[in-house]
Amino acid sequence: MMFKGTPTYPPERYEATLRSAGASQNAYTDDDLTAYHTTFTREDLEPILAMEAARFAHLDYTEDAFRTEASAVLAEYNKDSAEPFRLLDEKLRAAAFPAHPYGHTTMGFLSDIEQMSGRYDYSRHFHHLYYRPGNTTIILAGDITPADARRLVGQYWSSWQPGPPIPAVPPSPDATGPNEVHIAWPAPTLPLLQLAWRAPAYSDNTPDSAALDLISYLYFSSASSLYAGLVLEDQLCDIFGGMYADHIDPFLYTITARIKDPQRIPQVRDRILTTVQHLCAHPIDPARLDLVRSHLRYSFTMRMDHAEGVASLLARYVALRRTPSTIERLYEQYAMLTPDHIQSVARSVFREHNLTTALLEGPR
Repeated sequence: MMFKGTPTYPPERYEATLRSAGASQNAYTDDDLTAYHTTFTREDLEPILAMEAARFAHLDYTEDAFRTEASAVLAEYNKDSAEPFRLLDEKLRAAAFPAHPYGHTTMGFLSDIEQMSGRYDYSRHFHHLYYRPGNTTIILAGDITPADARRLVGQYWSSWQPGPPIPAVPPSPDATGPNEVHIAWPAPTLPLLQLAWRAPAYSDNTPDSAALDLISYLYFSSASSLYAGLVLEDQLCDIFGGMYADHIDPFLYTITARIKDPQRIPQVRDRILTTVQHLCAHPIDPARLDLVRSHLRYSFTMRMDHAEGVASLLARYVALRRTPSTIERLYEQYAMLTPDHIQSVARSVFREHNLTTALLEGPR
């Protein structure tokens, strides 16, 4: 609905302004943020900023337009539901977070989406509540000076008023696992196995996040020995990887495997758990740790070789801490990590009561 215009910039004028600027524009929503991004030339900064300020502060759309978009979301859900990974993610989250919003995917449950067309009034309330200055960060990356950026933002955004207090997200209860979720897929498909441990929230002042990032690369990435064994040598899986995704609240450390033969599911699961037990029991070689640290820093730098890459990375971290300085602090944590740090974090995360296992299978 944010693309449907305002009294000052109705949809036709909004689209015409973007076309005349040759701008590309889109948006996405994740667990902890919604990001609107536009790429354009420096000369078009002022009209783009003016237009963006209008739609954040004065968005306007009809109930008919809302119903049309609600139907489009339902169609998108139905399309995505044909993908096994989507259903696996939905069921895993619901099991791992029975009393926290992370249990709800960003797309939403089908029952919510089917009712959405009748929630026009609530949609306006939602925009009124959350689309406010105290909940928003403007990121400008490109050929512009900070002084010019602040002047233009002040000119077009300063009249935007604070809103009511945003409700606090209730803390998630401690994990009470281990839990298991079995999902029946109606058509033939390769089994999907996910092992997900409750993990700490993103932190730039403790070693937790940095250690889990390094664990992902060392033990569960395409550069790991477990990947080589499961995918390349024994060819038990055609997809495999482990991931810690930074979140504001405690989330999950998830290892995913797509297994070629249903009979090998126990074997794959056991090899994953054996690797987890090994990393908890044996410190990593310091020389290898240094190599991975260097690789992660280099990879991060390479993603910032153009303005869109800079803005995209900043958006992710600013959503977590509301300041780009968190990136510096995180990389300080990387630099200070020791093998003992990594082992200690692994032991605190990879516990049986933290584990939720999800298995999706087709008919045998």
